[in-house]
Amino acid sequence: MTIAYQKAYFLLSVADIKQLPADQGIEVAIVGRSNAGKSSVLNRLTQNKRLARVSKTPGRTQHINIFVLDDKRRLADLPGYGYAKAPLSAKQKWQKTIDLYIKQRQSLKGMVVVMDIRHPLTALDLQLLSYCYKQHLSVHILLNKLDKLSKTAVTHTLQKVKASLKNDDSRATVQLFSALKGIGIEELRKQLDKWYG
Repeated sequence: MTIAYQKAYFLLSVADIKQLPADQGIEVAIVGRSNAGKSSVLNRLTQNKRLARVSKTPGRTQHINIFVLDDKRRLADLPGYGYAKAPLSAKQKWQKTIDLYIKQRQSLKGMVVVMDIRHPLTALDLQLLSYCYKQHLSVHILLNKLDKLSKTAVTHTLQKVKASLKNDDSRATVQLFSALKGIGIEELRKQLDKWYG
């Protein structure tokens, strides 16, 4: 089955998981550190540069933004984590929101974790991955911004990340990606198609 990602549209933005749409169908969440490029990934996936607001300011996404693909499938853009200048109260609220979302959302089928390839597997990334595994949630890692590194550095980083995940008995899959150039988009769509079934 081919999913028309380009038909995605914004449904709503919520600060509390109680405000989310009915917990049915299939939802895939996109999450990552502030400034990893989540919004750019969403825009590249849907071929719509204006779908998700891209900001040069880290920590701009502070709510869960829901995008509809069709009557059974949704994408959820979760707040970015790890923004150093955010007030502690905001960080704690985002953490609680993400925790509750992962734990309680029955329609959540998988998580796309967007990482800047120059800074992969930070302590916060590993904490998120560990939490996802405890909840038996499938994870697909996008090493985004590969256009910022040389081919040698990209290859080395990918090998390092795969080795680290293997050592942690991770069930996560990982791929290279460039939201800017569209590299890796077909691989991402194939992974999402599996989850959306």
